[in-house]
Amino acid sequence: VQLQASGGGLVQPGGSLRLSCAASGAASGFSFDYYAIGWFRQAPGKEREFLAGINFIGSSTNYADSVKGRFTISRDNAKNTAYLQMNSLKPEDTAVYLCAAETLGPGRPGAGNYNFWGQGTQVTVSS
Repeated sequence: VQLQASGGGLVQPGGSLRLSCAASGAASGFSFDYYAIGWFRQAPGKEREFLAGINFIGSSTNYADSVKGRFTISRDNAKNTAYLQMNSLKPEDTAVYLCAAETLGPGRPGAGNYNFWGQGTQVTVSS
């Protein structure tokens, strides 16, 4: 499974961004709805932090307390894409944002639960 995160950029405090995570598979018969998706971020000198997860069919989500009420995870299985809508952004949200996939997973915290990782996209919140 290959994952590509996009949609990052520079935004002012209080602003919004929507990140996308596009998935593809090398093998024939790849099915995006076989995988839970998690969003994580990593700032310089800090550990990778779980933000949000969505299960493989999109019926259940999990959020870190630090982003609950500000970030929303969603997925469109027909487009093989997951999203992270980020509102009310703060300077402390500045980091590289990554998406990851877990086979038939619930979208739970814990980077070790995820089998596949994509390249990150930089989000900078600054005036």
